[in-house]
Amino acid sequence: MRLLPAVLAFLGIFSFTSVTALADHHTSEHAKKAFEIYKHIVEIDSSKTTGGAPKVAHYLASELIAAGFPEGDVQVVMTEGVPALIARFRGDGSSGKKPILVIGHMDVVEANPADWERAPFSLTEDDNYFYGRGSVDNKFGVAQATATFIRLKKEGFVPNRDLYLAFSGDEESGMISTRMLAARPDLLEAGFALNTDAGGGDLDPSGKAVTYAVQAAEKTYATWEMTATNPGGHSSRPRPDNAIYDLADAITRIQAHHFPVRWSKMTLDYFRETGQQLGGELGQAMLAFAANPEDKAASDRLEVESSYVGSTRTTCVVTMLRGGHAENALPQSATATVNCRIFPGVSMAHIEQELKRIVANDKLDFKLISDLIESPISETRADVMAAVAKAVHGRYPGVKIIPYMESGGTDGMHFRTNGVPTWGISGLFMDPDEMYAHGLNERAPKAGFYGALDHWSIILKALAGGK
Repeated sequence: MRLLPAVLAFLGIFSFTSVTALADHHTSEHAKKAFEIYKHIVEIDSSKTTGGAPKVAHYLASELIAAGFPEGDVQVVMTEGVPALIARFRGDGSSGKKPILVIGHMDVVEANPADWERAPFSLTEDDNYFYGRGSVDNKFGVAQATATFIRLKKEGFVPNRDLYLAFSGDEESGMISTRMLAARPDLLEAGFALNTDAGGGDLDPSGKAVTYAVQAAEKTYATWEMTATNPGGHSSRPRPDNAIYDLADAITRIQAHHFPVRWSKMTLDYFRETGQQLGGELGQAMLAFAANPEDKAASDRLEVESSYVGSTRTTCVVTMLRGGHAENALPQSATATVNCRIFPGVSMAHIEQELKRIVANDKLDFKLISDLIESPISETRADVMAAVAKAVHGRYPGVKIIPYMESGGTDGMHFRTNGVPTWGISGLFMDPDEMYAHGLNERAPKAGFYGALDHWSIILKALAGGK
């Protein structure tokens, strides 16, 4: 899931992509193919409840083979019913360098059509936006990367090292396919991975570029079920204790808790750079935090900003509820799902103990329902940053490029854990206040879609040379 840290309104000096340039991009063969792929895969419901992800994988495979990739170099691999797509773009080996992976995910979060203003699994549009589930997360990245492989193949490009597409089919749920990909010996030979599902650029409300962020780390993801139990009974005979009330009290305590402030050099650098550009009261809080992360006034100010709280501390939030078994019976059990995004260096066991301490009720049961993945930081490297700068500055000259830690989770955590450095470098620029991934009426700016068309080809050519 892509959750780019927001940089809010600031008086930028970088010009927005010209209307003429976008018009040219609309009519190119590459633009038409990218849109064709984008529309087709957005209109496949690939959420975990439908089993549609294999349709996306097989469609992408057919497009790559039709463009000239050998059938033996394009695989749809099923693992426990979950697909992954692996496509190899063979290099001539002249550089002697290890392969590059381009990763992303083909699945999406569920969307209830009754809740949406538009049909979530039809790509619709108005003058400014494309709408649909996955239009940002992550079918934007998958379509752009796949279309770029097709474009380069048709241009006769021969990389000097192997390039791979490695798309998972269940990043939004179990990450079964991600684990498979991140453990394959051929993919583990990669020098590094570039993630289509993280990073990217921020625009202010006027459409001016503010900053471009490279995802170099992400927090640990852990989820518990917290359950209260009770003997129950008839609703006409209320008891002084009640499973739902006990659970509600625990939820309120979690809501009110503030986890300790944490920081790394990367987060301090991020806030220092962002604060200088942002200015105003929020920018001053960022600068104060960067200068002294123990400045409580600064950390308290950042904590109330949903876009930044994840960069300053561990967060735990209740995301689901279930309880009771009949309208005329006292509840025998009530369960809340508690999702935590844990700051690097803090153990899962410590957070579980902290949750138990917070709720202060020994009768509540905590059950870990997710696997624990602790992902290291991928320190930036000069060649990757130079390639990103070439692509970004071609669109927005001089915009600041800043590494950051993702408060959400992506496939990148598994590749990093298995020794493959990974950086999130999406080609999408958008106003972060319009980021509705996982929410209602998800949308991507049309200017962002067409403006990103050269992003991956510039980066891959810079890193894989070729003829």
